Amino acid sequence: MKLSLVVLTSLITAGALSAAPASIVSTKAPYPKDAKTTIERLDSALDALLAADAVVENLGAGFRWSEGPVWDPKQGALLFSDVPENRVYRWKDGAGITVAVEPSGFTGPEYNGSERGSNGLTLDAQGRLTLCQHGDRRVARLAADGKSFETIVDKFEGKRFSSPNDLCFDKAGNLFFTDPPYGLPADTKQETAFNGVYRLGTDGKLTVIASELSRPNGVALSPDEKTLYVGSTEGKEPFVKAYALNTDGTVASSRIFFDGSALMKSGRHGGFDGMKIDAHGNVWTTGPGGVLIISPEGKHLGSILTGRPTANCAFGDADHLTLYITSNESLLRVRTLVKGAGR
Repeated sequence: MKLSLVVLTSLITAGALSAAPASIVSTKAPYPKDAKTTIERLDSALDALLAADAVVENLGAGFRWSEGPVWDPKQGALLFSDVPENRVYRWKDGAGITVAVEPSGFTGPEYNGSERGSNGLTLDAQGRLTLCQHGDRRVARLAADGKSFETIVDKFEGKRFSSPNDLCFDKAGNLFFTDPPYGLPADTKQETAFNGVYRLGTDGKLTVIASELSRPNGVALSPDEKTLYVGSTEGKEPFVKAYALNTDGTVASSRIFFDGSALMKSGRHGGFDGMKIDAHGNVWTTGPGGVLIISPEGKHLGSILTGRPTANCAFGDADHLTLYITSNESLLRVRTLVKGAGR
């Protein structure tokens, strides 16, 4: 399939979209099968989630580190980050890839690091783009002008965050997010005493969900919102942890939901990074080898083996039956047989 750059002139909110850099290529429909990716089936239960003839398509490539995908139903498009490039891209069927927001994560004059841009993205109840901004060290909202940002939260007990990484809202509007130090420049001192998982309540109260993880990363809520899943990208802690939540958002208990140590020892690479949950409570998480599909009971049903480092995923399309995958230099997708839960 011949690759071509697509220039789009429509708008995101009030801000004009611009053409993607020449290094970014968008494939044309019918979208080609990704040559590196295979689907591994470990349990027959996977057949109810991914069809036997499911094909992983490549929608575009040329990114430095693609991350944080979210489906925007108002635009009928996928938004996703390129962290080092400080951009949010937009992919729309038939239109291809364009720059949606730039800068996306660092708005200052100088940044002495390699991961300055936005990372995790989501939408709030009003459909506004909400971003984890590495360089600006905050969780922010894209303003109505489509260019500037409004700070949602940037400090804990007066101390600045390191580099918020991933986030999700519950149905009531409470915000959960992680703060590892990946985007913190080497010449900048970390202010918080730990790398935390936080909850920002609708009442404005910021509380700590977890402080024991070395590198907390992806976060997602179970469909009943009673469990918060957190991925760990620390090499010595290759697992997804589950936190049982009380009705007020405090933690009742926690446990290792899935341990990827055996997969790592077998030679598969990749920490537990971004994740999403489907309508049946299955966890679709990036991890060793690509995207792992894990049952609510913690059983590994199979994997989408991408053949490259893979950061995150999100359900999208109008029917919520497509899984989009940000996989290093590429944007991939595959149709599923189960809908995603939440955003």
